[in-house]
Formats: sequence, structure tokens, C-alpha cells
Amino acid sequence: MSDSKKEAYRPKIHTGSVLDDVTVHSKTLDDIGVEILPVHAGGTIHAKRIAGKFRTFKWLVASIWIILFVGPYLRWNGNQAILWDLTNRQFHIFGLTILPQDIWMLAMILLFFALLLAASTAIAGRVWCGYFCFHTVWVDVFTWLEEKFEGKPGKRIKLDAEPMSWQKVKIKLPKHLAWLFIAFMTGFSFVAYFVDSFQLWARLVNFELGYYEGMTIAVLAGLTYLTAGFMREQVCMGFCPYSRIQGAMTDTETVMPTYDRDRGEPRGRAKRPKPGEETPELGDCIDCRMCVDVCPTGVDIRLGQQFGCITCGLCIDACDEIMEKISKPKGLIRYAAINEFAGKELPPIWRRPRVLVYTSIMTFAAAAMIWGLATMSPIEVTVLKERAPLFVQMSDGSVQNKYTVKIVNKSESVMHAQVTVTGHNDLIFIADRVADVEPGNVGSVGLLVRIPRNKLTLESTPIEIMVTDLNNPQIVDRYTSVFHGPKR
Repeated sequence: MSDSKKEAYRPKIHTGSVLDDVTVHSKTLDDIGVEILPVHAGGTIHAKRIAGKFRTFKWLVASIWIILFVGPYLRWNGNQAILWDLTNRQFHIFGLTILPQDIWMLAMILLFFALLLAASTAIAGRVWCGYFCFHTVWVDVFTWLEEKFEGKPGKRIKLDAEPMSWQKVKIKLPKHLAWLFIAFMTGFSFVAYFVDSFQLWARLVNFELGYYEGMTIAVLAGLTYLTAGFMREQVCMGFCPYSRIQGAMTDTETVMPTYDRDRGEPRGRAKRPKPGEETPELGDCIDCRMCVDVCPTGVDIRLGQQFGCITCGLCIDACDEIMEKISKPKGLIRYAAINEFAGKELPPIWRRPRVLVYTSIMTFAAAAMIWGLATMSPIEVTVLKERAPLFVQMSDGSVQNKYTVKIVNKSESVMHAQVTVTGHNDLIFIADRVADVEPGNVGSVGLLVRIPRNKLTLESTPIEIMVTDLNNPQIVDRYTSVFHGPKR
């Protein structure tokens, strides 16, 4: 390759503020609607917003986070549908109460989503960061508001460079008020998941917020305002550990936004040659920098994969739009794996070992969650047998064992719990009371069981202790225990 071609093939990094207007395939950049932005020389990144399928998908996914704001206000049987009651150590979700005894199900949920993150990264890179991460969504909303109040990126860059003035304050103040409102609602909505939302609003209006409630709302609101409004991409690139470890979770078969160097290089903006000049051999990339201008983290995807890339696909939307305008095939930047450019065929997902391992563990966690929810009863019974002594010889010749029955009420109403015992034809039992167990609480019932000694044929006789809710006889739980007698 000649020196001139080598020079043309090298990636070009612009250092000036505005590129010259040049001819591109008989059209200027203005003709095809490209706005060249100043280079982000370490300052705030003002990404350009354009329409496209990946932008549409981002907005659709972002709408999922609306649940964060409406979740605390959903009601179920007159109570808050989703509530983490830390004071009483209970988690209520649509009438289902999860107590510390069921914490293993929460562990399965965390395991499932942790492996889902790893599997999705192995398949398609940082799709969580690009579409689902709440920080990405909040930054997207904040920058959308910024554009509505302050104008397009070029106008915002010019405004930022201006000295402070009353006119500048008037333009920027509404944006910051909108940011602060969203930040406050974020912090408030988070706290509302841990206390009744309507009571929280009442305490706020009456200036009766508790110290910890107020501090939590203030800290979360401040962090949201700071990270989504000012730090933006710096959180993804400098603070989030996921960007640093993604290299260990991806491989040459991971599909990510990739620049087709063979097709795009050497890049450049072709000019009409002068008489006698040789027409330069250029690739399809016209070096318009649209892929850089739309990137929320300021990454130039043409320089290869970088930890700042959040796999959002916006550069694909931008490049496809330019290719369409200059009558070139789309896909110069596209979702692709490194092996594709090496001429290797990608194996099916189910034949990739790490994906198989991830999905197998996810399946186990999901099955455990489903089984736990399907078998969860509104009542849970545990029986503690007194072991000092194991049994007592009564004066009438019977043998007595003592038990303590623990009853957990997982329902949302008071439980009138009655204890009965079966397992031997001649046993009699004495329960000290019918327990009234409050929702989410534990009740105790003392239990004595007696069997005539001459009727005992085993040293340890299995018995079944049953607890029934007299208010709702369909709610029953059984516990198998043993009755100890003297050695035969």
C-alpha cells in the first residue's frame, strides 16, 4: 500500500471546532442534513438526538421505569400493593406476604437477575446499560428536557460557552427546576416503597417527615440531580464497575455495535478531482462524525470497541440515516461479532458453553421461585419439642410430652388458630389456648400430649400436629413430630 493510501486509511481525529463544508459524492454535508458539532474536548457531551429504530426501542424500554413512580400508589384489598415493611420485617406484594423465613426466594430472584445480566452481556454486550439501566434512562430524560428548554446541541454548546448573565439564567432555570422535580419524585417514590405512600405524602405536606425519611429523600434526589444532570457519561465510564468488567463477560462471538472497517476505510470526504488528478480510493465512511455526535458517552465506534460504549445502537441509527442519504447500503455500523468479520460462522446461542451455564442456573433459580410461590401457604407452623425432660411419667400411668407450637400468619387478616393432634388412637392433647395471630406476626401455643404407657408400642411414635384457622377453615398447615416414651 502506498504512503498516501496508508495515510488515508488512518482514523482521523478532529481537533478543530467546526469542519469545513466540503463536497461529498456531489452533495455537501448541508445538503444531506448533517450538522457538524464542536468536538467535546473534555467538556459536557451534548449528544444529538435523531429518530431511528434503536431510539424508539430505548423509549419503549424506558417507559418500564414509570412503574417506579406509580408502584407505591397501587392498592390491593385496601392496602399498599407493594410494600417493604422493614419495621415488621415483611414484604407485601399484591396480597402475598414474604417473611424472613422466605428470604431464600429473594436470594433466588437476585441470582436469576444476576445471571440474566451475565447471559445478556455474553450474547449482546452491555444491552443493560444501553436500554434498561435506570441511570441511562434518567440521563436520556434529562437531556431530552435540556433540548426542549435550551435547543439543539449546537445552541447548547454555544450557551454553555457564554459568560453568566441574566438571560442565560432565564434560559437555564426552567430546565433545572424540571430536573429537580424529577429528582425529588425519584427519591420520594423510592422511600414510598418502604412506608405507606399516602401517609408519607400527608407527613410531607404537614412538615412531619421523620429524620431518616427526609434525609433519604434528600440524598437520593441530590444524587439523581447530580449524576443524571451533570455527571452523565462519567458515571458509566468512571464510576460504574460494570464497564470495567464487561471484557471478562464478552468474547469474539458477542454481538455488539461494530464498524465495518473493510467497507468504510479509508474514510474521507471525497472532493471532485481537479483535471489530471487521480480519484482517491475511499470507503463508504464519509467521516461526517454523526456516529460520534449521537453517542451519549462520546465514543467514536470507528476506533474499535471501548469500555465507554453502552451498546445503545444510536450510532447505527445515525449511520444508516447518512448511508440512505448518500445512496449507500445500510449496515456500515451494525450489530455484529468479531468472528463475523473474520469470516467465521457464529454458532447458535444454545451451543455456546458460557451461555448454557448461565441459562441453566437461571432456569434453576426461576424454577425455585415458581415452586416457592406456588407452594407458599398463608400459614406456617413450626413445633419445638421440650427435651429436658423428653417425657414425664404421670400418676395415672400415662406418658406426657410437652411442645410449643409456633404459628406464622402470612395473610392480611387476623388468624384464629386452633391446634389439634393425631397419630395414635389413644392419645389426648391439651392446648393452652386458641391463638389470635396478627397479620405478619408469630403466635405461640403450649401443647401437652398424653398416651397411656401400656398403649405405647414404640419408643418414638410419629404424631401429626395440625393448625387450622377457624376464621377460614381452608387455611390449614400440618407438622410431623414424634412422641417419646420409655424404652421398651
